[in-house]
Amino acid sequence: MIRHVVLLNLPPEHDGALLLEALGLLDGLQGQVPGLLSFEHGPNRDYEGKSADYPYGFVVTFADRAAHLAYETHPQHERAGGLLVSICAGGHDGILVADLEVPG
Repeated sequence: MIRHVVLLNLPPEHDGALLLEALGLLDGLQGQVPGLLSFEHGPNRDYEGKSADYPYGFVVTFADRAAHLAYETHPQHERAGGLLVSICAGGHDGILVADLEVPG
């Protein structure tokens, strides 16, 4: 299984409507991308004080790398990615991504 972890460096003045639109597009991929098992998002509480620059994030769980690849190239993902780049501090540089391979 792959856990696709994404943290967003959102400046205080970011456009909340664009964030919600992007999250809705990504959530809508459930049932459209075979092997996309779950999508969850929420505020980063940063209890350890190590990621204060990333106040929001999401996690997508995939059955395997093939499902992850299908997600990457899906038009809704590409649209959502463009929206997120447009609202994050530093554009692409304001998005931190980790793909964790976990037992499934």
